[in-house]
Amino acid sequence: MARRICISVIGASVAAEGELSIAQELGREIARRGAVLICGGLTGVMEAAAKGAREEGGLTIGILPGEDSSSANPYIDVPIVTGLGFVRNVIVAYSGDAVIAVGGKLGTLTEIAFAFMKDKPVIGIGTWAPEEGRLEGHKLILAKDAKEAVKKALEIINTRRA
Repeated sequence: MARRICISVIGASVAAEGELSIAQELGREIARRGAVLICGGLTGVMEAAAKGAREEGGLTIGILPGEDSSSANPYIDVPIVTGLGFVRNVIVAYSGDAVIAVGGKLGTLTEIAFAFMKDKPVIGIGTWAPEEGRLEGHKLILAKDAKEAVKKALEIINTRRA
């Protein structure tokens, strides 16, 4: 049996309503397509994405910064306790076959950078737009909505797996 595709969804723990809507739809679309959702396991974009995935019967994994699994949002199926604080952002970025960023603050920017360092595709919806000249050959792939973001992520993942 082939390993399931994992998609990391990143964004702020305190996000605008529009970002939360997009994140929830991302979670739904990831689950509909049979992929596993990975996130930081807390509130905001992370919680909205996990909620959407759960609504569609998907599997959710939360990479938690603290030492207590009870800090996970209620939509996380598998809480992974790290005790690493923000350093856990490396694990979130590295664990997905692709990363989708929605909005975000500095933590999201670090996850984008870690994903690029590991040569992960990064799809963005209303997120950071790093200067291409500084990205060492990497490119932030833009999407207009959740459905397009997941479609692009899966196309890249499947091409790399072929």
